[in-house]
Amino acid sequence: MTEERILVLGVGNLLMRDEGVGPRVVEALSSAYSLPDSVRVVDAGTLGFGMVHLLRDADYVLVVDAVDGTPHPPGTVLRLAPEHFAPNQVLHSLHDVRLVDVLAAARLIGVEPQVECVGIQVEDIAPDELSVGLTERVEAALPRATAAVLMLLEERGVPHTRTHGADAAFAAAVEEALAEMRERLRTTGASADYS
Repeated sequence: MTEERILVLGVGNLLMRDEGVGPRVVEALSSAYSLPDSVRVVDAGTLGFGMVHLLRDADYVLVVDAVDGTPHPPGTVLRLAPEHFAPNQVLHSLHDVRLVDVLAAARLIGVEPQVECVGIQVEDIAPDELSVGLTERVEAALPRATAAVLMLLEERGVPHTRTHGADAAFAAAVEEALAEMRERLRTTGASADYS
């Protein structure tokens, strides 16, 4: 049996405050954890339709991105299907496209990986000036968002190990969030909301 090819994509613009949360999550994931060779972790930035080529070699794609307009407070981490992600997806520029549009374009050329999304509710994506850095509540959600990615990978049988250079406090916060998520899944069977 062939090993499932998995792609974790962090999407967003680091210059627009909380809009950069997707790349920050994949950066944290890459620096704190080792994953099998079958898993690629990529900062996709604001590629839009340019993401189609990344999907070609994947069986399962996990997109991590900012969401806005949910009924949840800033920093809430949600597990969403692409069609539920679309109404709340943050567009990165006037020329941007939604994830569902990228997936539709990929289907036209026969590329159809299974796709799930981890969305993080933003607080500020429209600073008066270009501004690198997340707001306090979204920054505080990084361990939980990273844990949500690891949890979804665990559900697919993908192990992870902490790297030797990982920030101990960050890794402890991720492990605490993971333990909560595992317990919630065990007791309720629900893993749709990681808040």
